[in-house]
Amino acid sequence: MPSASRTLDTGAAEALRQLTEARARRRPVPPVRGLLPEGDIDAAYAVQAAWAEDCTAAGARVVGRKIGLTSAAVRAQLGVDQPDFGVLLDTMESPDGASVDIARTLQPRIEAEIAFVLARDLTAAALGEAIGEAEIAAATAFVVAALEVVDSRIADWDIGIVDTVADNASSGLFVLGAHGQEIGDLDLAGCAMTMWRGPQVVSQGSGSACMGNPLTAVAWLARTAFHYGRPLRAGEIVLSGALGPMVPVAPGDEFRAHISGLGEVSATFTEAQT
Repeated sequence: MPSASRTLDTGAAEALRQLTEARARRRPVPPVRGLLPEGDIDAAYAVQAAWAEDCTAAGARVVGRKIGLTSAAVRAQLGVDQPDFGVLLDTMESPDGASVDIARTLQPRIEAEIAFVLARDLTAAALGEAIGEAEIAAATAFVVAALEVVDSRIADWDIGIVDTVADNASSGLFVLGAHGQEIGDLDLAGCAMTMWRGPQVVSQGSGSACMGNPLTAVAWLARTAFHYGRPLRAGEIVLSGALGPMVPVAPGDEFRAHISGLGEVSATFTEAQT
């Protein structure tokens, strides 16, 4: 079972080096899948875990996880066939409505999601594979509308599942709405989403696009993270996955998303500040 303490072999260490350098130099690199055994998702998660460990050693703080590739539309866009997950760091968060320096990203795309904030750990060995939608609902303090800025350190978004997992599930930045809601009687599968760029509608969907129900996606994450020895903890934020197609981001873009029952969340993207 991979973990941050696993010693990376030569290929995995080179993949980590290239992805780290891409972030530092702000220059995408070719796909790293050729450096890892074909289809070896465990090896890719070991690269991801080593990167996260390096970030926390440098002072960043883990604040949650993101689930990627939950939407059939997004999987079709990227040519992959299963979900993945990555780590959210405090350095990735931007306030609702804030201007985001686009220089913090390389090849940004944006999507609207439902974020979960957990009230308690999902770590008990007794739960194991039994973690389901009911356990997630019971463990959730509140849900909130969110924007995720997905990004890739792989040139031209030429990614397979191994590339995106190693690259922290193609994570970039995230924005949480200002108003959380208890799940209560909310129908998360039925929540309708509309996202605008300025006055133009650019993405629409619903909670059902996220593995049928965002609760299903978070249950998948809880089981998978438990398997990898990185269980979900109280206080963590979980970005549960896209409710509709993701959209490219350019300097000057203003995005606003509305999710029924949860309200709105927005962000504006600016040129690099000099």
